[in-house]
Amino acid sequence: QVQLVESGGGLVQAGGSLRLSCAASGSIFRLNDMGWYRQVPGEQRELVAAITSGGRTNYADSVKGRFTISRDNAKNTVYLQMNSLKPEDTGVYLCHAEGTYYSGSVYYSWGQGAQVPVSS
Repeated sequence: QVQLVESGGGLVQAGGSLRLSCAASGSIFRLNDMGWYRQVPGEQRELVAAITSGGRTNYADSVKGRFTISRDNAKNTVYLQMNSLKPEDTGVYLCHAEGTYYSGSVYYSWGQGAQVPVSS
């Protein structure tokens, strides 16, 4: 199994910044795409940002120019730098990773979530 552990969440004022981290551990073998999703009660989980193992990135339109996703492949860790935060960025941010085990089978893992409340 592959475990994902997020850190860095917390209350922040509008206009502020926050950096989330997500470290993968366990039977990783090959870690491919990693990303961050946002979950708000009563709404569908939405992709915030994603990054491939080669460093290609993809962002939701609502966060382009404010959020930056990056990863350290040596540490099996993905980061999300969030700047100019807005109250509508509030939610639980979940880390996601897709990869393959040594056997070749694919895995999809989720972290437990990091709370990010943004006050106005």
